[in-house]
Amino acid sequence: MSATRGLHRKAHFLGTKIKHLRKRNHLTLEDLSVRCVQVDAEAAPSVSYLSMIENGKRVPSERLIRILADIFQKDLDWFFDESLERDAIDTAPDAAVTGMPLEPGFLFSEPLLQRAIPELLAQTGITGRQFAHLLIRAHQETNDNRFPDLERAAESVGDKVFPMQLDDVFAVARRLGLIIRWFDRRTFKDAGDTDRPLNTIVRSFFDAPNRVYLNRSLEKNAARLKYDLANHIAHKVLHDGDGARAPQVSGGRVSGRRHDAESTTVDSKDILYAWRDFECSYFAAALLAPKTPFRQFLARHAYAIDCGDPIDLTTTLVMRRMPSVSPYPHWHYFDAYPPGNLRAVYRGNGIPLPWGNMRMISDPCRHWAVFRMLQSRATKPTSQISVLRSGDDKRLYCCQSIRSRDAADNTHVLCAGIDLAPALKAQGFDVRETIDMIEASCNGGGGSAPIPVEARKQLESVGKILNIGWIEQGVARDATIICPRSSSCPRHNHCLGKVKPRLKPQIDEIRESLLARQS
Repeated sequence: MSATRGLHRKAHFLGTKIKHLRKRNHLTLEDLSVRCVQVDAEAAPSVSYLSMIENGKRVPSERLIRILADIFQKDLDWFFDESLERDAIDTAPDAAVTGMPLEPGFLFSEPLLQRAIPELLAQTGITGRQFAHLLIRAHQETNDNRFPDLERAAESVGDKVFPMQLDDVFAVARRLGLIIRWFDRRTFKDAGDTDRPLNTIVRSFFDAPNRVYLNRSLEKNAARLKYDLANHIAHKVLHDGDGARAPQVSGGRVSGRRHDAESTTVDSKDILYAWRDFECSYFAAALLAPKTPFRQFLARHAYAIDCGDPIDLTTTLVMRRMPSVSPYPHWHYFDAYPPGNLRAVYRGNGIPLPWGNMRMISDPCRHWAVFRMLQSRATKPTSQISVLRSGDDKRLYCCQSIRSRDAADNTHVLCAGIDLAPALKAQGFDVRETIDMIEASCNGGGGSAPIPVEARKQLESVGKILNIGWIEQGVARDATIICPRSSSCPRHNHCLGKVKPRLKPQIDEIRESLLARQS
């Protein structure tokens, strides 16, 4: 009996296997159709035809099965095998972002926190903006950086047009009754939130109820002009243009803080402004890159961090949008300014940070991709596979970083990355064994070394399934061991040379010696 006649007899069973495989990899029917087009446009099925295949109403051709085998990195025999795999593997990372319950709980009641937090921030020198950014980041991570209400609001205004041309964005602004005014202001030096003066420029600001002021310098960069205008459209839609928001600034003083605020400590309005800045920036990204078409766009370009250049989307927008639209949920991103200040950070997979935007530390690990890129003169995106050690916790990441310049001409580094462990686990690989294999190779090379052949095959397979091109690029380079603090370097050859072991606190020694005598 021919294979085709056999398939007709098993159509429903085969459809179930394909549906299980698609859902296990977090793909919609539209996603899978786009992926098929990438592999073989001639034989790629439509969304409706894929649906009929999954429901057993149509039989896939052998050519289509070969396409699916390539996408999901399966042998052809797997599709003809009559055994069903076990239920979908839980691909949540072993150490996702979680909050630690604090005791005694009554001390964290709302009235006490409302009184204690401002004093805490004042004593530590943390500004309202910095505290707000910490709260917003926690909110993003809790929601996997997905906010459907903001998505829907943006799509209702922009009608899911993609890509939006500059004229399209101006048309939306006019339709909402916004009046555009232009001004000329050059860059200036401002230390702002750092001790190091940076070039600073006021890009734009909103004047209630409906005036948007744009710096003429934005006319030289359509991507930035589109984003700033979309950001102010967001303020009009979400807050009826009440004007309670910070100007859009690049450089020394971070956007989100009221620029008329002199106090270095907490101010409730700083928190409001920071939240509105986040809301409007998310709306603007969703307006310029609506979820479904942008998700398909990223798939066609294998998630390259600079793929927005030809259609006038900033790299920052592309990077921040990836976690919100990708079918794979385990992302992180950084926007780093020298010497080590994070203007933006999302760590949806709980990645321990080497530094943050509240205070500088004296011993950050210098082997993180963003640190390496800050010190280099590279102009093209670079990929890196990293084994991150934090105590006994081991994780495996891949990221793509690129040097860029902001609107004030300051150098900074944008980095988007994923946690590889859930993807390896979903394909049935032993994650711990793979990480140990790569770590052993790195330690044999002094901290960085080529990835062993077996691990390389696993990662290349995962890269093809996820359709993230820079995983394969990272696999071709040396992997490296990273950690949150250089003073606790986990490499066999310590980064800082010989480090004295930490002395046990004398109080603990006294307690333990007394207890030992009585036992």
